Amino acid sequence: MSLIKRGKTWWIDFTTPSGERARCSARTEDRAQAQELHDQLKAESWRVAKLGEKPKRTWDEAAYRWLMETGHKKSHQQDVSQIAWIQQFFRGIYLDDLTREAIFKVGDLKYRDTSAATANRILALIRSILRRAALDWEWIDKAPMIKLYREPKRRVRYLTPEQAKTLLEELPEHLADLVRFSLATGLRQANVIRLEWSQVDMQRRVAWIHGDQAKAGKPIHVTLNATAIDVLTKQVGKHTTRVFTFKGNPIIQVNTKAWHKALKRAGIDNFRWHDLRHTWASWLTQQGVPLNVIQEMGAWESAEMVRRYAHLAPEQFRQHAQVVDDLLNGTNTAQRK
Repeated sequence: MSLIKRGKTWWIDFTTPSGERARCSARTEDRAQAQELHDQLKAESWRVAKLGEKPKRTWDEAAYRWLMETGHKKSHQQDVSQIAWIQQFFRGIYLDDLTREAIFKVGDLKYRDTSAATANRILALIRSILRRAALDWEWIDKAPMIKLYREPKRRVRYLTPEQAKTLLEELPEHLADLVRFSLATGLRQANVIRLEWSQVDMQRRVAWIHGDQAKAGKPIHVTLNATAIDVLTKQVGKHTTRVFTFKGNPIIQVNTKAWHKALKRAGIDNFRWHDLRHTWASWLTQQGVPLNVIQEMGAWESAEMVRRYAHLAPEQFRQHAQVVDDLLNGTNTAQRK
């Protein structure tokens, strides 16, 4: 039988000209609709076998193959979640039918519900899957051009040293230690709360983040200053594996009521935990540390990520700008020094 009814749904079952069995759900309770899809699939299988046409592939097949081939990615679980959301729009649709307009409608819906950045992550994933379908798998001739939304420039929100001291006084001890260590090292939240003693050498005053734990996928060397060493010394003996704990258990969450209440008592608005990293970089910049050094210390992959702090170093740039003054005035800077 070419059509089989299971429950209320019709299923398609036939043998292709090449001898392969084609079996799938028609996703309908209407026999006429199921028959129409059956005839379409059977005709397509004939064209593929006899005329050498490419078999038509669906979004479902492409998304599944993408997940199978990219399971090693750090963002794999994020891809799974995003594809699950996309499925409600693209399920069962042939890749050839995914036009730029159809894709834009999905992006526009996410943009209106969330933000440009969130919508861009969805669009970028769709674009990557379709490009691989075209270039690597040769399932389609060409991937549609997908433009991303313009995102606002990332903000730089940081605390003054006085504000940081006030916040530390308002925080419970375990959170204050985490904040003090974050300000001392510039490490991201996940790298701090998941830090293990096996990643710390207090005698050499260094710590390290393994490549699979780092956002950029590269190991991070961390020089431990006196503040960081003091915080680590307080944690010795509390846990055999993890550095930062609360009541004997590893800390897994910092965005807590205690954190928000402390911010409110300290009179600090519009401040996220990640802004501690901005604070660290801003303080270094204001004290004349070169941006390329900050990039290396903070393990930013591109210089563009660090340039957002450039406006905080006017004095440092003023000294370099004076080189032109010396040349125009006939003064040899090297001799003057």
